[in-house]
Parts: sequence; structure tokens; C-alpha cells
Amino acid sequence: MGGVLDGMPPLVHIDMEEIRHHLDRRRPGSRPDVSQRKEADMPEILSGLSPDGVTLGTPIGFIVRNTDARSSDYDGYSGRFRPNHADYTYSVKYGIHDFRGGGRASARETVSWVVAGSIVRQWLAKSEIEIRASFIETNDVRKCASEGDSTGGIVDCEITGVPAGTGSPVFDKLHARLAMAMMSINAAKAFEYGDGVAAASMRGSECLDLFVTDGDGYISCSSNHSGGIQGGISNGMDIRFRVFFKPTPTIMRPVESIDSKGRPCVIPPRGRHDPCVAIRAVPVVESMAALVVGDMMRLP
Repeated sequence: MGGVLDGMPPLVHIDMEEIRHHLDRRRPGSRPDVSQRKEADMPEILSGLSPDGVTLGTPIGFIVRNTDARSSDYDGYSGRFRPNHADYTYSVKYGIHDFRGGGRASARETVSWVVAGSIVRQWLAKSEIEIRASFIETNDVRKCASEGDSTGGIVDCEITGVPAGTGSPVFDKLHARLAMAMMSINAAKAFEYGDGVAAASMRGSECLDLFVTDGDGYISCSSNHSGGIQGGISNGMDIRFRVFFKPTPTIMRPVESIDSKGRPCVIPPRGRHDPCVAIRAVPVVESMAALVVGDMMRLP
């Protein structure tokens, strides 16, 4: 896996240990309730950084080598459409689908996003912008796994320190860009910010963010129902949102389906899959948020 990060300003010192820290949080095999694939996930920087780790202002190229890919795990899937996977849609669109590992529909894709996001968030930290996400368990993950099943989950995220005025009013609304980034993450099914879905059942008087000011004239709000964004632009309050993830579609039970000829078939329970993808999605959500905020900070 690899990528090219463009747009990073020059003269920012990048700590490789911090990048590895976030990759370790995403890494498979890091805890009992995630995929037991063993990947070192050691990033190699190809361009854009000086030997002492300072950004040059040029595109930053990097690669993360796969060391524990096991294509044989997917032998039983050849020519068969796994329910809730991208097998059928990829096959229809491209006329071919490499089922080994899921291709670009695989969560393995997100390792590159974490590398890029981990670089950008170090630049944002210089402006005291911090991004923190956490996993909210919706079902007992280990119990589901022991029963050969999977479960969904929620990732809650908060971004602090984004200056008021960051964003754009129409097609590049800050919350729209965040939503697009989060809904690009594998298995993400819904996004909400501020009061989110609950706002649809509230009265206007219940969710007003009244303005207040301190003795120095600094304006803020007495509440944060808006989730830090109004009119597509940051109001200076903490940006708060949630991403909702579906259960992993591959479960450790036989599943009935059809093959590429339209014939009934059975998908065998094979491979090393996460019983809940939301657990390892936490640093992915943070990284995608960093990429969006980084872009917004560079816009006029």
C-alpha cells in the first residue's frame, strides 16, 4: 500500500514515531478482538522529507509493505458473490474482480490514510488543533466473535482548536467535507454532527446555541448543539461528530449466495476478519478528519 500527500507546507518537523503510534492503533493483530493478520505496518518515506524529517513543501510519497497477505484464505470465494461485499458491484462495473483480499474495497486501504493523516495532524498540532476519537461498543464484540458473528459500532470524534471562520459556505461546507471523508471509510453507514439525528425531534428553543462573550470580547456559545459548525463554517467551538459502522459482512458461518453464473452457492467461513471494524477505525476517522481540516485551513 502507499500514497502521495500533496499540499503539506515546508519546514514542519515530522516525528516518525508518532506516525507509527497511530499505525499501531490501526494495525491488525494488535488485540484479541480484531483481525489476527500480523502486519508490521512500517512506513517508508520515499520523498518530500529531508533526512532529518523536515517537510520540503514537495509531495510526500510513502509506502507500507504487506508482509502477511494470505491469498489462499480467499480460494473458496472465487466466482462467488459475498453478500454485503463489493464483489458484485465491482464485477458489474469493471467486468473483473480480484476477490483476494477485497481489493480497493478492503479496509487495508486505510493504512495509507493513517500515514497521511498522521503527518497532517502534526502540522495542525502547531496551531493547537487536536483530534480525538473513541470507540463506542454497541454489542459485546468478543461474544459475537465467539459465536462466529460480527457487530457494528460507533466512532465518536472531537476536534478542538479549529479557528472560527474555517470552512466554506456552499459546496465545500466543513461538515459536508467531513461527511464525504467519513463515508469514504470502509463499512461506514452513517454520519452525524452536533445533535445529529436527535435534532429532527427537537424544538428550536431546545437547540439554540446562544452567544456569550468574555471580558476581552471573545465570542463563544453557551452550548454546542451545532457541533462547532454553522453555515458550513467553524464557529470556534469544538467540532463533534459520530460515524456509524455496519457489522463486518464476512462472518465465520456458511452463508448462502449466488455465483457469477447466477447459480446458488455457499460462502465458506474462512479468513482473518475483524468481528467489529469500528475498533480499528478510530485512528482512521482521526486521520481523515485531519486531512479535511488541513485542506480547510489552507482555503481562503
